[in-house]
Amino acid sequence: MELLADEYTSVYGYRKLTKMLRREHRLVINKKKVYRLCKAMNVLRSQRQVKVKHPKRLANNRLLTGSNQLWETDIKYGTPS
Repeated sequence: MELLADEYTSVYGYRKLTKMLRREHRLVINKKKVYRLCKAMNVLRSQRQVKVKHPKRLANNRLLTGSNQLWETDIKYGTPS
């Protein structure tokens, strides 16, 4: 496992490493076990950050000093029956 970790962990995560171990080395191993082994050997990569696709644009150019100064509606379109 250490030899595989040196070669592939810079490219693969634990899920792809599990599939590679199953296919190429014919091991019956679970992804959870591979995760625990990678964690014990300290070869896990950090998770990527989730990018916000649609940031909220609520009152960016307004100064709200009290209640009832900004109203927001949500419109839902439906087909008439």
